[in-house]
Amino acid sequence: MKSLEKLVLAYLKDITGPLLDPLQFAYQANRSVDDAVNMGLHFILQHLDRPGTYVRILFVDFSSAFNTIIHTLLQTKLNQLCVPSSISQWITSFLTDRQQLVRMGTLISSSRTTNTGAPQGCVLSPLLFSLYTNDCTSKDPSVKLLKFADDTTLIGLIQDGEESAYRQEVEQLAV
Repeated sequence: MKSLEKLVLAYLKDITGPLLDPLQFAYQANRSVDDAVNMGLHFILQHLDRPGTYVRILFVDFSSAFNTIIHTLLQTKLNQLCVPSSISQWITSFLTDRQQLVRMGTLISSSRTTNTGAPQGCVLSPLLFSLYTNDCTSKDPSVKLLKFADDTTLIGLIQDGEESAYRQEVEQLAV
């Protein structure tokens, strides 16, 4: 199965690569957490060079992020990113009705069926999460939304005390 996933992954990267949010730094070649930190610092320091400015920063870590993926919503987003419907339907089928259990030492729980999320350790899960959150971007140029996997940093570049755009983006992120 991992071999098939790798083929699908390569295919998805070819299709969606140019469409990925440039402020998502995880799961991409030649992009790292250092790049995200440097980009954030660049935005901040460049902004603070001007008089009457300050910065507000909100750090968000989505817990169990891969488990939050809603398959039908992911399928819609994949279609919007020009992924052929046959591939997005295969991905939905691949993720739906998965069996899971918990093993702790010698104890094993009973099996349960899950219809949300992408499994940890799955070859496709990191890219699927990035595509799922790809449209989570700032609408205002004075607010930067940097993403590294499930870690998100919202940077408000405030001029003359005007924080409404930043506060609006915080509200939108909370929804």
